[in-house]
Parts: sequence; structure tokens; C-alpha cells
Amino acid sequence: MNDFPSSTLILNAIFILSLVTASVGALIAVLSTRLIRSVCGLAICCLGLAGLYYFLHSPFLALMEILIYIGAVCVTIVFAVMLVEPDEPANDEKRKSALEWGGVMLVLTAGPFWALSRLALRSAWTEPDAAAKASGSISAIGIHLLTTYSMAFELISLALLVAIVGALAIARSGRTKP
Repeated sequence: MNDFPSSTLILNAIFILSLVTASVGALIAVLSTRLIRSVCGLAICCLGLAGLYYFLHSPFLALMEILIYIGAVCVTIVFAVMLVEPDEPANDEKRKSALEWGGVMLVLTAGPFWALSRLALRSAWTEPDAAAKASGSISAIGIHLLTTYSMAFELISLALLVAIVGALAIARSGRTKP
């Protein structure tokens, strides 16, 4: 059924949509001068990354990307921003500086992106074995999460702890004493 050109075309379109979503979200996060817009850009980027993880045959990692980074980290940062006093109006000099740095970073990342894209297109990709694809049950995920991938699971919880402490630090430093 995957031999039809229309299904391949649709899959390619969805993949490109995920790629564009991640790229646009990253650009919004980097080039915004307001913190709340940067956080929204980060959430959009994470949504695009979840789509890319799904195309890599990892729906669990895609779901964790949405739950942890969008549902926990971005929401925590938004709460921290809401607790701080309003920003000063953005001046044009800061915006010009942000656009200049964005251009510099775009030029610096174009080379490695081109090299990695060329390497990925010229390499032979292998299909994952059937045993790895078939182990998608809840019990198999739980066993792998607490045995094989326990270090990654603990690192995710550490990243959440750092995000919460950072959000609290931002919220606390932004308040003035009455």
C-alpha cells in the first residue's frame, strides 16, 4: 500500500511540514526580543521535533517531547514570565542587534547543516529489525524505561528540575520589594 505515489507524496509533505515547523519555531525562539514570544517559539519548535521523532519510528519519544518540553518546561517558563513585572518597551537598537546575531548564526550553521544533509543523503539507511518495531506495548516500554533507558529517564527528570528552579529564579529576580 505504500507503493502508491500519492501516499509517498503525502508522507513527504507531512515530513517537510514538521521540518518547517521546527525551523520556524527555532527562528522565532532565537530572534524574538520578548521572552514570552521566545517561549512560544520554543514550544512550536518542540512540536515540530515531535513530528520528526514520529517519522523516525519513535512515537514514545515524540509523545515525551510534547509532554515534557511543551507541557512542563514551556508552561513553567510562561508562569515565571507572568510572575515578573512587565518588560520595558523594546527599542530598535536591541532588535537590530538580535537580527545581526541571527544572521551571523545562520551563516555559521549553514556549513554544518549542508555537510550533514549531504552525508545523510549519500549514506545507506537500514530498516530497524522487526523485534525492535514490535516492542511497543506498555509493559515493554515500562521495562525498557526502568532498565535499559533508566539513565535517560533520570536525566529527563533532572532537566525538569533545572527548568523549574530556573523559572523560579527568573520569577524571583523580577519582583521588586514593596
